[in-house]
Amino acid sequence: GVETSMMVSAPVLLMGLAAGVMVSMFQAATQINDAALAFIPKIAAAVSALVIFGPWMISKMAAFATFAFNQIPMVSH
Repeated sequence: GVETSMMVSAPVLLMGLAAGVMVSMFQAATQINDAALAFIPKIAAAVSALVIFGPWMISKMAAFATFAFNQIPMVSH
């Protein structure tokens, strides 16, 4: 359960982290401190990660849900 949630959330979080680091470096180099400049690229990175990795994420979650539902009869005995 925890491993699946970490694997499914990792692409979105890592893309957001990479976008945040790049924006921070740009802001430090240019001394432009604007909240929108930091926010918009992170959202764009997260959305693009969902578009790119979405099918894989859904298949992982579906496999875990199938596994979990198949374990229900085992627990009741």
